[in-house]
Amino acid sequence: MTLDHSAVDALMEAFRSADGIDLVRESVRLVMQELIEADAAGVIGARKYERSEGRVTERNGYRDRLLATRAGDIELRIPKLRQGSFFPEILQPRRRIDQALYAVVMEAYVAGRLSQKLLK
Repeated sequence: MTLDHSAVDALMEAFRSADGIDLVRESVRLVMQELIEADAAGVIGARKYERSEGRVTERNGYRDRLLATRAGDIELRIPKLRQGSFFPEILQPRRRIDQALYAVVMEAYVAGRLSQKLLK
């Protein structure tokens, strides 16, 4: 999965401006949102703003969803479709993803902190 430029910019801003639990919460939100967008692109057959002959439907706005995590509540935007329905696989009921996701985010945070200290 590759993050688009706006997601990378938002993630870097979160790393620069936040610390502690706010940083973790914002990082989790950004990663989750990108996973949702990638899942929607797979269902639709095209990424956002992309024209494709394999497209089966089109986006029709978003609906907000509040997700409770150990780092606190995060607001996600779930894409709506013109035809059919979409619910991200990552948010399927009874799915425990937050432990693995936190581990990835914390590892990235620690690696970033260590590389900053090594560069000084």
